[in-house]
Amino acid sequence: MYNFNKPIGSYGEHISENFLVSKGHKILTKNFRCRSGEIDIISSHNNYICFTEVKTRYNYSFGIPCESVTITKIKKIRNTAKFYIYINKLFKNNFKFNVIEIILNKYSNDYSINFIENAF
Repeated sequence: MYNFNKPIGSYGEHISENFLVSKGHKILTKNFRCRSGEIDIISSHNNYICFTEVKTRYNYSFGIPCESVTITKIKKIRNTAKFYIYINKLFKNNFKFNVIEIILNKYSNDYSINFIENAF
């Protein structure tokens, strides 16, 4: 069975990457994975290391995209960020955890972006 969520998520991450770059972010890595989880985009901006979770949807039938960033997901992201900080020796940096919501239009190439800085 084909999983349609993966290409939709990848497309949303691509849109998010371009959005962050347009806002002055330098992309450090994408889809960083370790045992504790995954972070979609890690960037630097204004002396902050930013850990960004991207949620992409076609509509709100499953709720607002950021609602799927649960307490469990937040813990995984934080633990993954701690590991990234540790292996890259970034102890003296400031950090932000952001969420980007993307709603795609099924019938055109249009989309809307909601950038939530310091989401948690």
